[in-house]
Amino acid sequence: MKSNTNYVPSRFNALSKTDDNGVILFNSYNGAIVHFSEDEKTTVLSSLKREGLTELETEMQHDLYENGFLVSSQIDESRRAQYLHQSLHRTDVMHLVLMPTEACNFRCTYCYESFTRGKMNRDTINGLKALVKERATNLSQLNISWFGGEPLLSLDVIEELSHSFMESARDNRIHYACDLVTNGYLLTKEVFQKLLSWEIRQFMITIDGVEEVHDGRRHFAGGGRTFDTIIKNLISLKEVEDSFDITIRVNFDDSNLEEMPRLIEFIKEQFADDQRFSILFRPVGRWGGENNDDLPVCSRIIANTKIWEFSNHAVTNGIGLSPMVAGSLMPSGSVCYAAKPHSLVVGSDGQLYKCTVSLEEERNQVGKIHEDGTLDLNYDKIALWVTSGEETDTVCQSCFYRPACQGNHCPYYRMMTGERPCPYEKRNIKKALNLIWKNSIQD
Repeated sequence: MKSNTNYVPSRFNALSKTDDNGVILFNSYNGAIVHFSEDEKTTVLSSLKREGLTELETEMQHDLYENGFLVSSQIDESRRAQYLHQSLHRTDVMHLVLMPTEACNFRCTYCYESFTRGKMNRDTINGLKALVKERATNLSQLNISWFGGEPLLSLDVIEELSHSFMESARDNRIHYACDLVTNGYLLTKEVFQKLLSWEIRQFMITIDGVEEVHDGRRHFAGGGRTFDTIIKNLISLKEVEDSFDITIRVNFDDSNLEEMPRLIEFIKEQFADDQRFSILFRPVGRWGGENNDDLPVCSRIIANTKIWEFSNHAVTNGIGLSPMVAGSLMPSGSVCYAAKPHSLVVGSDGQLYKCTVSLEEERNQVGKIHEDGTLDLNYDKIALWVTSGEETDTVCQSCFYRPACQGNHCPYYRMMTGERPCPYEKRNIKKALNLIWKNSIQD
């Protein structure tokens, strides 16, 4: 007897044509991204018509079902998304954004930080060790993000805390992963190998142009060139025979837009031969700082256009697209750390925050860590950051990208503007998908 169950396209599907006349399908609930050839395209599109299917008759239709692009008409996908959102509150995961120092050797023209606090104090170091050791017995996953200031100015703090965290992770069989944001000036091959030994394997280094363009935007405190040393360091890292991911981040505004082709050509010559290096383009924003009002930021329309124009140019020239782009499409992948209940930013003086941008804002100062590892937390303030997305926004609730973003790509942006903080990938999903496909065939 045949089942009466119908199969319908998932409400979380997105589709883009690819340069080979095929299509690439994406589902934000399970993160599936699948390319179909030109020969398969007609069958795929006919199987995903709004009226659905009475049964799965072909192997292709079974594949679409197995990958979540077709779902049973009896499935409540809104409830699925709601459950996924609730999973952010799991207590066996902890993410700490640590500032081993809030000092910096650079004075980038668009930086929002004030650098009023220096190296992490002893009470905070001891408190972090105690916190992780106490929580470790109930954790399955510990993620550490090293931030600053310039974190490599306090390499000894990173070393001391890393050894303690790794011991706790090892003793309790916790999955331990780390990333680090650095300007790259102090990232010598010797320092890099130490960081790898401390399980730090994902890095982000910003380069805004070639030579004088970069040096005019990202110069030393007090003035001074930085480009040549950063590039020399990065080239030396290619000699390291180990696994790591380095994202070269390019911050652009109206003043360096014309520099991008030259920079892409330079990065191609230096790093396209090593798949461990990739690129990410992002527009400069007004997030505070003494130069905030004078920043030549791009309009939102130009920024949304240029991100993908530059990314396509880079990928076409053989430079890898940062894995952060595809990662943002995964379930919860576009949810900001500030919106996640298990994530905290720890300042060098033990002040706790939710966001690394608005450090001086009272609503972002959510608590304190003590030397014994105990936390004083203001849950009313924390609630401002973690409950401002899909819980209250009906447009986010109905969006195809809901499982990836959950309305909380940037809670700070929503607080400041009252507008919906849609991520760049969602706004340009067709371009993003085509680029992910293009990047994958180069790999």
